[in-house]
Parts: sequence; C-alpha cells; structure tokens
Amino acid sequence: MLERGERYDWWESRFVTALAVTAVLTGIGLIWRELTVDEPVINFRILKSRQVTAGVSIGLMLGFALYGSVFILPVFLQQVLGMTAWQTGRVMLPGAIAAAFTMAIVGRNAGRLDARYTVVFGTLLYFSAMWIMSKSTVLSGINSFFWPLILRGVGLGFIFVPLTNATLADLQQKDLAQGTGMFNLARQLGGSLGIAIMATLLVRFRSIERSSMVQHVALGDPLTMGRLTTITKGLIAKGMNPSVASNAAMAIVDRQVDLQSSILAFSKIYLYSGLALVAALPLLFLFRTGKAAGSGSLDAH
Repeated sequence: MLERGERYDWWESRFVTALAVTAVLTGIGLIWRELTVDEPVINFRILKSRQVTAGVSIGLMLGFALYGSVFILPVFLQQVLGMTAWQTGRVMLPGAIAAAFTMAIVGRNAGRLDARYTVVFGTLLYFSAMWIMSKSTVLSGINSFFWPLILRGVGLGFIFVPLTNATLADLQQKDLAQGTGMFNLARQLGGSLGIAIMATLLVRFRSIERSSMVQHVALGDPLTMGRLTTITKGLIAKGMNPSVASNAAMAIVDRQVDLQSSILAFSKIYLYSGLALVAALPLLFLFRTGKAAGSGSLDAH
C-alpha cells in the first residue's frame, strides 16, 4: 500500500484501498491468533512489560530512521550528484566502519552503560548528522559526507546494544528469545515502513518543490528571460543553430529546476529521518532501568 499509493493516487485506486483493507484485517487476525494459541510464533504477551513495549517502540522508530536514510542516501548521491556506485560505496564505508567500531566498544562496556543516557547521546549525534546532510547542495562531494556519516555511525553504535539490552532487562530467562525476536521484528518492520514512506515522501516533496519553483520561472519574468538569453548565446557561440539553441536553453533551465527541487526534497527527508528518532526519546521515561539484566551484580563484582 505504501509503495504503490503515491503512484496510483492513494484512495482513488481500488487496488491500493484493497491493500489497505487487507493489511488491517490480516493484522488484526495475526494479533488475535498469536494471543489465543499456547505457543505463539510472536508472543505479544511480553508487551505487558512497559519496558519491553517502550524498547520495541523505540526500535521501530530506529529502524524507520536508519533504513530510510540508508535507502535515500545512495539515491541522492547517484541520481542528484551523479556519483558512480564505486564513489557511493566510498562515501558510505567510513560511517559503517565507525558504527561497527563503536558497537564493539559499547558492547564490551554494556554492563556499565545506562541506555537512558546512551540512547539520548546517540540520537543527538544521529540528528546532528542528518541536519548537516540536509545542507547538501549540487556542489557537495565525497568529502562533504565524511564527518556526517561518521557522526551517524557513532550515534548508532551508542544506541543499538544498550537499547537491546535494556529492552530485555525486564524479562524472565524463558522469555528472552521471544523478546529478542520481538525487538528485531519491530526494527525490521520499522525499516520496511521507513523505506516505503520516505520513497513516497520524496516523490511528493519533489513535486511540491517543483510546483513552487515553476511559479517563479516564467517566460515573462526578467530574471528567467535573462538566464535563458545567457544560455542561448553561449550555445550559439559553440556553433548551435539559434532556434535549436533556444529550445536547448529552455531544457537546461528545466533540468536545473528539477535538480534544485530534488535537492530541497532530499533535505526535508534527511531532517525528517533525524526528527523521527528524536520523537521516540520520551519513551525512555517508561524504562524502569537502563541497564542490562544482571548488570548490578556485574558492577559489584
């Protein structure tokens, strides 16, 4: 529904409406089934713990923000900035290394760390990275993304392990496997929603920004006419036929409008990705403890 909705004009399409109805009915059916069988595949009963519910909800938003931004960034680098797949990989690699390195350090000290503080710190780093990336322009290059992605990677490293441990801290030993599965399910589901929703928002924002810009790029506008004249003269100077040069100049301006509207659309997406994670922070007040189960005895030892 989310992936096809924008393309088929949402509720104007019977197909999209049918998908929405199917999603609601099967979702209700799934919850009812899992709550009434003795050995459920997904044990929703563990959500009676407010700590698990809060942790799973934050995990959902974490997946939404993370996977959504991971999906959007390569599209921006290749379609807007014209980078190759190799260059895109070079841009993204340092951030991945930073995340892995931070997770390793945080994981080794998990018993001493309180998720209520590390998650806030990591989220602020993540939001800072998204805010910096929202300032990207057509002149941005590989080096422009190095530190923002390092910040994002370090921020995620401070979130993942402590949040997982704290989410499961309230569960009995026999429910740990179900709790882990529930947390991972929420994060993956959030990722799927993030990719679909951000792709939809990208198309919509692009359209809105283009419509807004086109109002200021009209044939009667002096600035527009001056720009077209300059481009046309430049093309004629290169040997192009005057009538062909005039049409080519209009095509160039149109592409520039498309490019700028894309830049503005991606800028909003980056900010929304950061804000989605920040919006989940109040759920930390529901945590009874921010440390992993048994961390107190570990510290005492």
